Amino acid sequence: MKQNIQLINYDNRRNASQFDLLNLEYLLQLDEIRESLINYQKNNFYTILICTSGVGKHTIDFVDYSYQKGTVLTIRKDQIHRYHYSDSTGFLFVFTEDFFIQFFEKSEATKCLQLFNELITAPLTELDSEQYELFVPLIAEIAQEYNNLQDEYALPIVSSLLHIFLNKLLRQKSLSALQLQNRKYLPEFVKLQALVEAHCLETKKVEDYAQKMNLSTKTINNITQTIIHKSAKQFIDEIVILQIKRLLTNPNLSIKEIAYQAGFEETTNFYKYFKKYVQNTPESFRGACSKAFL
Repeated sequence: MKQNIQLINYDNRRNASQFDLLNLEYLLQLDEIRESLINYQKNNFYTILICTSGVGKHTIDFVDYSYQKGTVLTIRKDQIHRYHYSDSTGFLFVFTEDFFIQFFEKSEATKCLQLFNELITAPLTELDSEQYELFVPLIAEIAQEYNNLQDEYALPIVSSLLHIFLNKLLRQKSLSALQLQNRKYLPEFVKLQALVEAHCLETKKVEDYAQKMNLSTKTINNITQTIIHKSAKQFIDEIVILQIKRLLTNPNLSIKEIAYQAGFEETTNFYKYFKKYVQNTPESFRGACSKAFL
């Protein structure tokens, strides 16, 4: 395997704003970053990929998503993802959490950020030709306002247009029978998710997260059942497996070291746990990740 996951921090060298717009084809054709693009990376910002022509593929959390004209991909900050070479064209909207805090009311930010939460809704949205045409003027206007940035009104206008874009995408997912969760327990679920992602290698016990949130284990289960229709234990195990997969991309860590970091004193128990959810051994998964770069 070539290297570990790259940590990419937001860096808008064009201006000091917390929003940036990139041409997909330009990004994929830059010789100086082509090598780094196809390696796994973890960004501290949100990304929307919109394909306007051609076909391509993008990997998010070790799942490959094929895209074509009219495909929209949403990538949450801190997700593991990587690009693939292609001749596709399109746009990338990238922005930080601070951008949301500055321009979105809290309730609206919570609602729109559902689009980036892979546990709530799939990262990929396919727009048919008619649906896509409804987004084209909006994308063009965002690009025009951002590329000019002639006055102090430009960024607020960009944020308003992005707000409309995200709400249209929310509507589209609803029309596609991918109903998003705009209901009781959503803020609690987001908080629980953050806690589990931060501490799941330290503890996999539902009661420990219930204590951290000052809630009962019954309420924790109600939260996960309401939002993702899974038990709290299933929810925790899914996040643990994802974190283990991320560790397996590090060629400098042995399987024994990863087992220890994941909270398993016995390597055999680690193997059983991983194989139960992945139907594969840690070595096989690591080998498949390595081959992806060849």
